Amino acid sequence: MKKTLVSALTTALVVGAASTTFAAANPFSDVPADHWAYDAVSQLAADGVIEGYGDTTFRGNQNITRYEMAQMIAKAMAKSDVSAADKALIDKLAAEFSDELNNLGVRVSNLERNADMVKWNGKAEYTYYSHRDKDANKKTNDDQLLFRLEPSAEVNSHWHVNARLDASTDLAKDNKDDNADASLRHGSDSIQDTDVTLKRVWAQGNYGNFQVKLGKFAQIDNDSIFDTSFSGAEVQFGNKVTFTAGAGRQNMDVEDDSDFNGMFDFKTKDGFISTDKKANYQYAGLGYGDGKFVGGVDYHHLNADSFNYAVDKGAKANVEDNANIWLAKAAYRFDKTNALNGFYANNTSADDFDKAWSAQYSYKGAEAENKGTWGAWAAYRYLGQNTDLFSTFDVIRAGQKGWEVGTNYAPFKNVVATLRYGNGKSLLENHDVENLFGRVEVFF
Repeated sequence: MKKTLVSALTTALVVGAASTTFAAANPFSDVPADHWAYDAVSQLAADGVIEGYGDTTFRGNQNITRYEMAQMIAKAMAKSDVSAADKALIDKLAAEFSDELNNLGVRVSNLERNADMVKWNGKAEYTYYSHRDKDANKKTNDDQLLFRLEPSAEVNSHWHVNARLDASTDLAKDNKDDNADASLRHGSDSIQDTDVTLKRVWAQGNYGNFQVKLGKFAQIDNDSIFDTSFSGAEVQFGNKVTFTAGAGRQNMDVEDDSDFNGMFDFKTKDGFISTDKKANYQYAGLGYGDGKFVGGVDYHHLNADSFNYAVDKGAKANVEDNANIWLAKAAYRFDKTNALNGFYANNTSADDFDKAWSAQYSYKGAEAENKGTWGAWAAYRYLGQNTDLFSTFDVIRAGQKGWEVGTNYAPFKNVVATLRYGNGKSLLENHDVENLFGRVEVFF
């Protein structure tokens, strides 16, 4: 079954949030609270998807066998009128009980070894943004197109190879020449400002509660201050409590389009411009997730020749080789409708703009697979640019602080429209800023 990026992220959140939401109302009278599938079964039973043995029990106090659980999952998989959230739980259980299901003759798509070894997902995306500095009377508008492919190839029962390929174009710079043929005849390097990039490619091995990644992939804080990829290795241990550690090289040669233009000003201590724009990078994190609550504490260390954290200090500029960033994050889902999330980060090596934090309230949320679903949110963000190195936020950006409101809506299946508005101040000049962001995503 094809799954989109957004639906996959939504599924992860839904599964995590739902795992304890229905625990108190478990309809099976004798399921022990420490049963590994207690929360998932409770949710599916409450929704009428799993029916147990028909007498609201798992038959006395005996532990349910894996084969008996597989029989219930098989029945649930045969149902077509289940919600996206329940489907996500069924898929999660089906993956765990794949061997038993295969013995029952149930075809589990992601375990079919002899066909469809490569899965293709992706999206087409249109984005519009407008950034305005009111005090400087400066306004920037742009619109962009993105086409993304995300193949996943199965190597064996434990290993997969994954990739992300992006083809993007800036419509404001598109077709600069009226006559494309003339551009080619005169040796123009390109007809339009289009970029095709292999953003990510990595091999991933899953062994129960142990996971390893090798290649170029996203870091553990790609939902806050590290919305980028790095090249290296990562290992993760655990289930509800997880320990994650990674190491490699981070590309710092990025175009900074924020109001603060000196974020990555690479200068050596003698004042010369550095040609090395890669950072040695290590990180580690401790996380916890149990139903309604998800949280963690992470540490990031980067060393490059070198970060220049000075703003305008002349000869007293503090040229620092290292970034040492601590981050604490948490999310709590009250029910299927209301949720809070936030983070706080501090770069202990920076003298200025060394803090970043965010607090957000969310109501519902658009689900790409379910037409008509929608959501809204409100947030306040403070994003010091020497800590928020690769910001994931669109309308309160690195080097700014202020309020954000937004909404998303799924007008059709596999189509999501998003609108964000931000109002605040730039941290460097203390200018009033106003930003608008709109996006339409079509998933396949």
